[in-house]
Amino acid sequence: MPIGRTAGSLLGAMLMVLFQVLTPDQAYESIDLPILGLLFGTMVVSVYLERADMFKYLGKLLSWKSQGSKDLLCRICLISAVSSAFFTNDTSCVVLTEFVLKIARQQNLPPHPFLLALASSANIGSAATPIGNPQNLVIAVQSKIPFGQFLFGIVSAMLKDEEEPPVDIAPEEDVNSHRFSPATMSHLTSENSHDLHAYHEAMNSHSLPSVSGHIDGNIIRNRVVASGDNEIFKDANGTKDVTDNGSLQKKDERAVSRASSMNGFAKEGSDLGLEDIDEKSAKWKLLLWKIGVYAITVGMLVSFLVELNMSWTAITAAMALVVLDFKDARPCLEKVSYSLLVFFCGMFVTVEGFNRTGIPSAIWDFMEPYAEIDKVSGIAILAIVIVVLSNLASNVPTVLLLGSRVAAAAATISPEKEKKAWLILAWVSTVAGNLSLLGSAANLIVCEQARRAQNCGYNLTFWAHLKFGVPSTIIVTAIGLTLIRV
Repeated sequence: MPIGRTAGSLLGAMLMVLFQVLTPDQAYESIDLPILGLLFGTMVVSVYLERADMFKYLGKLLSWKSQGSKDLLCRICLISAVSSAFFTNDTSCVVLTEFVLKIARQQNLPPHPFLLALASSANIGSAATPIGNPQNLVIAVQSKIPFGQFLFGIVSAMLKDEEEPPVDIAPEEDVNSHRFSPATMSHLTSENSHDLHAYHEAMNSHSLPSVSGHIDGNIIRNRVVASGDNEIFKDANGTKDVTDNGSLQKKDERAVSRASSMNGFAKEGSDLGLEDIDEKSAKWKLLLWKIGVYAITVGMLVSFLVELNMSWTAITAAMALVVLDFKDARPCLEKVSYSLLVFFCGMFVTVEGFNRTGIPSAIWDFMEPYAEIDKVSGIAILAIVIVVLSNLASNVPTVLLLGSRVAAAAATISPEKEKKAWLILAWVSTVAGNLSLLGSAANLIVCEQARRAQNCGYNLTFWAHLKFGVPSTIIVTAIGLTLIRV
């Protein structure tokens, strides 16, 4: 049905209650509030990071002292992976896609491989942390694996190296000047600042005798008259004859008129001087605000590492950013993807109802003997099942359906195997999104952003992605499985 995934999940939840698979109370109880809280908090933090130009600075890193196409490809992979690990893959793809297109155009390179690198690396990188993508949020809350152990268990599977040949790069000013977030701090534009600075330089070229910026007409009159007396003295030696009182009076009038006009000019200069002070004050406030945003974000990540409650840590960081901004938070809160929160609510109810039918348990009972976590063949079969289900039913429902069963089966072997089972589920369900263009939201975001980009648009087709997605998913999944550590 062409109603979208959010409405689809709500439809499933409604049918579970309508056909009495779940009672209304059971449906409400199946919604996991800690996951929703963690998801909401991290989305708010990402909105404020975007306002603080975090992603603009990451975009600049793509072109800073770049040494050619392979170097650019490596940078895209690394920056996309790291930013997705800490700020979610969807956010990274939204803000980095146009940067990648502009840099490819500047270097006269085809955008296709760089867009594929952006989308696939965003998915791969997001697998490394519990806050990288929605399914990892589910796994982190249900498995209770600490943030640090989750990160160090998968990070070695995420990292990869690229060869970097030295080649020159075109100028980067178009890329550096681009801004994505419509919710920005209110400050002067660079054009206004330049005009104001030029005007002040013009003013400073005049010698104004008053500290306050205002000029006393009497002072200038006296100076001009004194200047006239000097001319009279010089003319007494026969240089020039200007001793006539009428001409001296005319000079005096002209001097007063000139003083009056200069006084008006000085008033403008004083007003502009105040504007200059206000501009500098606004710039300092903006800088301090950005530092505060970054400090709060780092504090949130440190809190995750010391194993504080992840949901309330994320909500606390979000509210700290709202208070730091000290203005109506509605514009920022409106940028939160509430449809994703609603999707999760519907999926919790739908999956809980589906589990109560007994169908998932029957399927797992058949598979369990062949998917033993302590055997290479068992891990391979489990990975294949996760990849197929993630592309057929999406990765979040796959994690909700398989998570507890895979973990319970692994727990009968050892606690370490249980933890490894959760990490395998996180890694494979995330990388499975690279298989096709429809495999993850990050892929669709890159495709849509690239198509809509002005002046440098590009159409990434389903089949063009599939030719890269199938072999890359198989290779990356297999390599990653051998590198996961507990």
